[in-house]
Amino acid sequence: MGRPAILVNNAGLQGFDPFLKITPELWQRILDVNLTGTFNCCQAVVPDMLEVGWGRIVNISSSSAQGGQQLMTHYVASKAGVIGFTKALALELGPNGITVNTIPPGFIDTPMLRKSESQGLLGNVDDAVARTPVRRMGRPEDIAAACAFLVTDEAGYITGQVIGVNGGRNT
Repeated sequence: MGRPAILVNNAGLQGFDPFLKITPELWQRILDVNLTGTFNCCQAVVPDMLEVGWGRIVNISSSSAQGGQQLMTHYVASKAGVIGFTKALALELGPNGITVNTIPPGFIDTPMLRKSESQGLLGNVDDAVARTPVRRMGRPEDIAAACAFLVTDEAGYITGQVIGVNGGRNT
């Protein structure tokens, strides 16, 4: 298939735990998946991107990293780290034709969100949707569409950006 030229880091592990119940092991597990996994994947593909002088990286962070979320200190910290990582890497790789951006999704209708909702961890999702300017929950296709644009040549002047795909809820 050739050298990798596009990377979308979309792995994520969430947790809902009171701060004082977060063990060092749980803290590390969340960071390992959400932040260190992003680092590892970028390290694996960036040499090839540098060699060809072109690449696109999109890191999926979280809107909770921008506003916080109770019971998710470990998750929020890891996804905020992805935002900082993205900005720093964009500055470093931009001169080499490689763009790096992050998408922090808002409420996206996924099995993970629905499971958290059913466990009473998110409050009433319908109320949150009612407060969203576009009056609907996001769909995975909304995130995919933003990613699809950011990996094109037409997006070559966009780097180091936080592209919120959240229905206007976090502006």
